[in-house]
Amino acid sequence: MELPRPLLFGAVLLVAVVLGPWLARVAGRLGTVGDAARPTPLRVAVMTAVFAGLLAGAVELTGARPATAALVWAAGAAVVLGAVDLSSHRLPDRVTYPTAGVCAAAFLLDAAVLGSWGALLRAVAAAVAAYLVGAGAAAISPEGLGYGDVKLLGLLGLVLGWFGWGVLLAGVFLGLLTGAVVSLALLAARRAGWRTALPFGPPLMTGAVLALALGATTLG
Repeated sequence: MELPRPLLFGAVLLVAVVLGPWLARVAGRLGTVGDAARPTPLRVAVMTAVFAGLLAGAVELTGARPATAALVWAAGAAVVLGAVDLSSHRLPDRVTYPTAGVCAAAFLLDAAVLGSWGALLRAVAAAVAAYLVGAGAAAISPEGLGYGDVKLLGLLGLVLGWFGWGVLLAGVFLGLLTGAVVSLALLAARRAGWRTALPFGPPLMTGAVLALALGATTLG
């Protein structure tokens, strides 16, 4: 479905402005135990801007098709998960599980409407593969990879696998690279030590976004 780009990006801006503050409040509640923390205006602005950028990227990548709903929902989930992981080192199942369900349903609808069955099967296989690899890594080194990260890897496998195995591999590699760069920067600045536990969700999601921006193409 072809819609004018100005109309699509106008809708993106409207959605971001309306939902961005709500996403910030949700992240505040999930990231603060026992206290529904009210986010600061700066935090609301940053999260809204990041959400708007992710939505714009989703529209630019897929246009207007059922699969776009998966990317839009995943964008909102990524904003919340990233904020919660940074504040409390948690990736709540109440965000990860519904996101996986919505993405799978959107991809299934896309396949039914546009015939993208190959992409759907690849996405499911990639989700299973990413989850199993993550689970194996967590079993070997529980300190390095939490089970929330494992479930996030499964979700990222579903989304990135829709676009191709190369995109999935690039996303994981760029996520690991981002995490390593951030860790070294914190060590150099003496903001963290070698044994400091750092959240791994934001680097993984950053790698996924970079992989989609650099390697994915719109499906026919």
